[in-house]
Amino acid sequence: MHRQPITLTFLVAVLVAVPAGKVSAENDWPRFRGHHGGVADDSPSLPDTWSRTENVVWRIEVPGRAWSSPIVSGDQVFVISVENTSGVETPLKPLSQYQSRSFDGPMTGDDLETPEAPLRWALYAIDFETGQVRWERTLHTAVPGSKHEKNSYASETPVTDGEHVYVYLGYVGLFAFDLDGAPRWRRPVESYPMRQGWGTASSPVVHGDRLFLVNDNLEQSFLAAYSTNTGEELWRVDRDEASNWATPFVWEHDLRTEIVTTGTGGVRSYDLDGNPLWGLTGMSSIHVATPFARHGLLYVNSGYTADSNRPVYAIRPGAGGDITLAPGAADNEFIAWSHPRLGSYNPSALVYGDYHYILLDRGILICHDARTGEEVYPRQRVSPGGSLFTASPWAYNGRIFAISEDGDTYVVKAGPEFELLGVNALEEWTLATPAVANGSLIVRTVSALYRIAQP
Repeated sequence: MHRQPITLTFLVAVLVAVPAGKVSAENDWPRFRGHHGGVADDSPSLPDTWSRTENVVWRIEVPGRAWSSPIVSGDQVFVISVENTSGVETPLKPLSQYQSRSFDGPMTGDDLETPEAPLRWALYAIDFETGQVRWERTLHTAVPGSKHEKNSYASETPVTDGEHVYVYLGYVGLFAFDLDGAPRWRRPVESYPMRQGWGTASSPVVHGDRLFLVNDNLEQSFLAAYSTNTGEELWRVDRDEASNWATPFVWEHDLRTEIVTTGTGGVRSYDLDGNPLWGLTGMSSIHVATPFARHGLLYVNSGYTADSNRPVYAIRPGAGGDITLAPGAADNEFIAWSHPRLGSYNPSALVYGDYHYILLDRGILICHDARTGEEVYPRQRVSPGGSLFTASPWAYNGRIFAISEDGDTYVVKAGPEFELLGVNALEEWTLATPAVANGSLIVRTVSALYRIAQP
């Protein structure tokens, strides 16, 4: 089997100049979008500007192709990828052709990718300081089914509890390793057909000694809990859903801890034993964005671009039963505020400070008051060229960051007035949401992984 080695490019002067951030669990980025829905702790070493050479501590080329996000635990960065064992990856189409569909419109054979040679899924542990690969583990080798050209065969982001790293791949199964790479357990998970062969993307979440995953598909959708110690399935509840791609969210608040799931059929919350708590209907017909909590509210965003109904909900704790809004209503006892046409499709929303930001796929940023839903500023274009955005935005140091599919990060001043501060170009396709940990930004492009920080 042909294997392309991981190669490392050091920018020696920068590497020497950039001190390591303080390594602690609080500074980790253990899951998709981190601890706080894309908001990182401020740090003087976090960069405002960068390029392929400026403020780059290290850059490594990662074999294969995947859109899962990197995560960080202590002094290690974890990333998964999948490579074609033939040594020849499916050529990427010109960016203009790729962007023109962007999940929208009728599917044709040209929109789908079905490999002929086996693919190899792998987990990589990378030294945070140096960028050297500490270890890699093969997860699986097989010929998978089809996927949408905008998806990848490893779009699910791994998760860590600080002792183990857990990987879920809809095509493959569940895996657990300790942080030194020793396998702990492996559990096969059924592979179900997805809408029009588009593939999977929902990532696992961990809470205490349980791992939760949602698999919404065309045959039998479900939410399940697994033991982090053994991989044993502890319970499973069926869901009346078709294909969705959103990651579940464990919402911890003063009243209880609950698992919030989102999908075409609605928002559903469960207790830690899988018992339903509350739900609401009124989502868009295809659902991708992941919920999160801030200011004591749960934020849900659903915005398939072809739908007229693209809602955002801000939900108070303590709900029970059906909390769906009455016709024409914007709030009720448990919905603090809502908006019927504010939601975005692929990027998840962001709450930073007092403000709720929506990034639309077409490069539009919209700001509302996070607690009341009142408009702060209307639609503002961050990318004059009309670039598309799939990765979710993130924030630190008084700035909002949004990376386009062609690798340009647009930097916007946080607050009540829109101001574009600059654009940082990596000149590489980017659909994965970055991680922010230990005073550094970790960015995954189509073929590389960057650690970016300023002296």
